[in-house]
This record gives sequence, structure tokens and C-alpha cells, in this order.
Amino acid sequence: MFRGVLFFKHLIIMKKIKNICSLLFVLLFIFGISDAVSAQSLEVRIDSLILKNFSDKNGPGGAFMVARQGNIIYQKAFGKANLELGVDMTPENVFQLGSMTKQFTAIAILILEEQGKLNIDDPISKYIQDYPGGSKIKLHHLLTHTSGIKDFTKMKSLSDIAQKEMTPKMMVDFFRNEAADFSPGEKFEYNNSGYVLLGYIIELVSKETYDNFLKKYIFDKAGMDQSRYASDRTVIAKRAYGYHKKEYGYVNKTVIDFSVPFSSGSLMSTTADMLKWQNALNRNVLLGKAETSKAFRRYKLNNGDEFSYGYGWHIKDINGIPSREHGGSIFGFKTMGVYIPEKDIYVVGFSNCDCNSPTQLVRDIASLALKS
Repeated sequence: MFRGVLFFKHLIIMKKIKNICSLLFVLLFIFGISDAVSAQSLEVRIDSLILKNFSDKNGPGGAFMVARQGNIIYQKAFGKANLELGVDMTPENVFQLGSMTKQFTAIAILILEEQGKLNIDDPISKYIQDYPGGSKIKLHHLLTHTSGIKDFTKMKSLSDIAQKEMTPKMMVDFFRNEAADFSPGEKFEYNNSGYVLLGYIIELVSKETYDNFLKKYIFDKAGMDQSRYASDRTVIAKRAYGYHKKEYGYVNKTVIDFSVPFSSGSLMSTTADMLKWQNALNRNVLLGKAETSKAFRRYKLNNGDEFSYGYGWHIKDINGIPSREHGGSIFGFKTMGVYIPEKDIYVVGFSNCDCNSPTQLVRDIASLALKS
């Protein structure tokens, strides 16, 4: 009789376990469907946002990517990568980054600082002894756009050199004798000349070319095998071609020698490689945590006022949540990247027509990703 009772209890326990397993299965199934529906819903909403701006299937287009916790959750391309040949854009296409290049220049400087080869508080006169006012301009001022140096892109004589092959020294000499716009640290004013100077200093200190230094210490370490210094002559697989839009239609981008924007805007990459870049920064593959953090904080002017730029990134927020952002613009291309550290969300968008900026679009996509 005792064995019968035990057997009866065993049956009851087994039935309860079976019921619990069935319930868990149902819950997993429901949540699985819910996650799938949520992912599908996010994809549809992102598609809808992008197609409002990139609706011309036969015109220049763009490539977009959204990642969460280091993994891609959305990646699509729209429009054409080459109008003459009618080639569709793909997520693998290589774009010119424009000023998103500044992120890489800033990190390269911090790599050299971590190696003990320079200090961001060094005056530029330590490296370019005869630079006008160089004893008062620190590398920090160049990194934060607070140097007061004349931005060469605002100089009327820029057209004289735009298509010439320039050495970094020639570029520095081009603007070095221009009158300063303000004293170092007095205010924030976005400045390409400062980042050209940083690129030149990278070469002077490392004894390597800027592009070789980036390949060795950033691209190779991060696994960014589709990223490079730009060239219009080199055959680059899956290159997206750049365009302008005129009243009568699209035209090929204006030609510029990439030695002119140099370390302020001459890199090329893909959306997937940019995620590798972001992941490498997050995982301290390129720099230690303390050194990396210098790029992502806000700094103060001489009067104590704080401004929203670190080293190579704008420090902003989306829906009240802190973000790190930067865009780029160069003949034929516009780019934008947004990273939200708190949620580990990264959104990047590239356009191969400078008529179609992805800046606000990428911010809007990031906002959608935050809500999903």
C-alpha cells in the first residue's frame, strides 16, 4: 500500500512538471513571436523613414546599419552605387567618410599619447617650432576645435590647390600665416585646419605616413579590411560613386585631391567596418579605458563654459539619453554616425549624393531603436 501511495504521488508530480513545461513552451513561443513581430516592426519603421528621403530607386542612394550590443539588427541599401552602369547599392559598398575621418585622427593622437610619444597638453610648437603662435596652441585645442586657427575650407584661395597633390607640410603652410580668428580656448568653432595639423604631427612623431599609421594601429587591429585612405585612381572593389544634383539632373562629383582634406576628411569605409570600429573602441582593442574616455567627455573654454565636443565626436543626447555623434561631408558624399553608450546602440548612414544628408535621418533611426 505504501508503494501505491508513492506511485500515485509520483504521477501527480510528473503531471505538474508536464504542465509547467507546457506553460514554459507556450510562453517561449509567445515571446518568440513577440520578439519577431517587434523586430519586423522596427525594420518596417526604419524602412519607412529612409524611403521618405531615398525614394528614387534610379538615383544615388545610401547604406544604413543599426547595431545593438555589437550585433547588426538592421542593414540595408537603397538606390544606385553607380548611375552610369545602373549598379544597385549594397550594404557592402565603400563610401567616402568626409569628416567622420576626424574620429580616427583623434584616436591616433591618443594612441601616440598612450605610447608615451606625445601629450595632448603639448603646444604645437614642440613639433612645428616655427608655427605662428604655436607656443599657446595645444594639441587639446586642435582636437576640440578651440584653437582659433583659420579654417582652410573658408579660404578663397582653396580652389587654387583643390586638385593639386599636397604634402602635409604644404597643407599646413597653406593656412599657417592666416590671421587667427580668436585666442586658443576662447570659443568652440568647428575647424578642419586643426585636424590637418594633427595628421601632420602624427607623421612627425610616428615617423610613418598618416595612412600607414592608421592601417597598422587601427584598421588592422579592428579588422577593418574595407577601410582605407581615399583615392580616385586606385581600383577599389565595391566603391560607391559620388554625385551632385543639379536642376537638370545628377552629375559626377567635383574632383578633389585627397591630400587636401588629408586627416580632416580623406578616409573611406563601409557600414560593417564602422561597426568594427565602434566595437574596437568599446572593447579597448585600440586603447586602454582611461585613454579612450578622453575622447568622449565634454571640455571647457577659458571662461569655464562647457561645450559639447570631445576629441573627434560631438557629445549630445537623443531623447535625453547621452550620445556620441559625428557626420561628414565631402564632394559627392554625406555621412553620419550615432552611438548611444547606455543602450549600446550604434547607427550609421552613408549617402553617395551630397544632395541628401543622412544626419537627421540617422538620429531619427537611433530614436526608433531606443524605443524598440
